[in-house]
Amino acid sequence: MTVRVGVIGTGMIGQDHIRRLTDVVTGAAVTAVTDLDAARAAEVAARVGAIVLPNGAELIHSPEVDAVLVTSWGPTHAEHVLDAIAAGKPVFCEKPLATTPEDCLRVVEAEQAHGRRLVQVGFMRRFDAGYRQMKEVLDSGSLGAPLIVHCAHRNPTVPDAYHSAMAAQDTAVHEIDVLRWLLDDEIVSAQVITPRATSKRFAHLKDPQIMLFETAGGVRIDLEVFVNCQYGYDIQCEAVGEEGVVRLPDPASVSVRTAGRHGTAVPQDWKARFAAAFDTEFREWTGAVATGAEPTGPSAWDGYAATVITDAAVRSLQTDGAIVTVGMKPRPAFYGGTA
Repeated sequence: MTVRVGVIGTGMIGQDHIRRLTDVVTGAAVTAVTDLDAARAAEVAARVGAIVLPNGAELIHSPEVDAVLVTSWGPTHAEHVLDAIAAGKPVFCEKPLATTPEDCLRVVEAEQAHGRRLVQVGFMRRFDAGYRQMKEVLDSGSLGAPLIVHCAHRNPTVPDAYHSAMAAQDTAVHEIDVLRWLLDDEIVSAQVITPRATSKRFAHLKDPQIMLFETAGGVRIDLEVFVNCQYGYDIQCEAVGEEGVVRLPDPASVSVRTAGRHGTAVPQDWKARFAAAFDTEFREWTGAVATGAEPTGPSAWDGYAATVITDAAVRSLQTDGAIVTVGMKPRPAFYGGTA
């Protein structure tokens, strides 16, 4: 079957996913869109032959829509996801699932009441080939128990609208999700330390930040978030085990030797770095929808966990680096827990 996808939100990420569903993924078609900017929605719809609907509720309940993609403003996510669950339609929600733990729990409770998984959250790193290879190594036990993880998340620059809390909420949230998945362990505390600030930042921004996490199993994680590094978009991850180390590979790129130098290119943005991961993410999601299977990607519970952990990191930042306990509820059996 062709999965008919309705898209709520036609901004930058929405348009990129619409392109992906139209030009890259087979077996899917964007049939309806909506956006607060009606003119933009109409322009995007015309490019892909979709209808324009006045709001998210009408799109979700449209007979022309089999599954819903939410790429609107973050504070609207919970409303749309809850509406999709009520309609019994699969829904892919770009992060965050919701902007508060309370709204995330509303989604978790609604999905449990429905009785089967409908929600997938857009943490694309779980679909990156390098991270999947790291997961295979860690799961094999060949390195022994993981002890320490070193990470870095660097952006060349960020706009003036980027504020200090976004280092956790918008940037580190990707490491938070992928590390929970890689380690199959839960993060129980967070601490944020601010070293000397770069002169390249806007005055209101604390950059870089060093984030320290501890898992329930005792793994220690250090994460450098540096969003004005100037040179490129650079993602690093290294897990240290009892008997060895596994490291995330850099993206494949040609090696150039010229003028007495030897080097490779560094990606300049997240779209270039994780393009293949996004493609795989949507192939697997639409494939599950087409067969009536439950999604296998990040769940509503993962969305809740990420929000609770980023909230703890922000509280640490706001309290001069205090260690903050992550107040997460026990994972329900519905999501693979024992509670």
